[in-house]
Amino acid sequence: MAKEKGKVQTPMTIEQYYNKFHEENRLGTRHGRVEFNTTCKYIQSALDEILQKGQSKPDLQKGQSKIKLCDLGAGTGRYSVEFCHRGYDVTAVELVKHNLEILRSKHENIKTWQGDARNLSFLDDETFDVTLLFGPMYHLHGDEEKLKALNEAKRITKNGGIILVAYVMNEYSVIQYCFKEHHWAEAVEKGGLSPDFHTQSAETELYDYVRLDDINRLNEKAGLARIKIISADGPSDYMRRELNEMSEEEFEAFLNFQLANCERPELVGAGSHTVDILRK
Repeated sequence: MAKEKGKVQTPMTIEQYYNKFHEENRLGTRHGRVEFNTTCKYIQSALDEILQKGQSKPDLQKGQSKIKLCDLGAGTGRYSVEFCHRGYDVTAVELVKHNLEILRSKHENIKTWQGDARNLSFLDDETFDVTLLFGPMYHLHGDEEKLKALNEAKRITKNGGIILVAYVMNEYSVIQYCFKEHHWAEAVEKGGLSPDFHTQSAETELYDYVRLDDINRLNEKAGLARIKIISADGPSDYMRRELNEMSEEEFEAFLNFQLANCERPELVGAGSHTVDILRK
């Protein structure tokens, strides 16, 4: 539902959007760093758990881990590159060719595929210890399409493996777009809001927003068990200007505040991004 303030947008494909959008820079902003820092902590925790359980052994001769991580909807590779640098065996799948070219220019040791998260026929069953499904669920509309991606992530993940799934949240979109940017009347007129303020995104729109109830329903249909769910960015998207005004010391304190509070159930779902951590 959200769009660039003051401009009317015509329908745009995912590829057109990401050719225009500076995906490479997003996680480098201060509010993006909050999301990246928090998410990396939980990806690393999942990888550590796999190692501790002995599902994958470190390759002592090469000094690298045999743990396999798949990054679906990898974008320009911020997470793929980060965890490849940490010594993990990383495979990245990205739909948008422009993003994939940037990713490939960064690290030659990452295995890369151009592909759609709903059809990963080029990847074998039960290959990966940890699978990230971040970008695709932002853009897929309705349970049927989301479940295609969720079930494919499940298929390629080993039994006992961990899947981290990111969503964009309904309430942030309503607060930001409808009320902060004063588009409430427009959204109601075009049928973009239900009576209880759940967004009703048309399939021509780029983003589809969810609530925790929607996420729970998808997990039940996919037969996946939740380990925990976190608010990846907490209040940071609501306070971008304030974050930019902070000293480095104060910003570090905010990062610690976010890590200390991101699992609190009364806050999950209020931020703009949520990461659901699931076990196959």
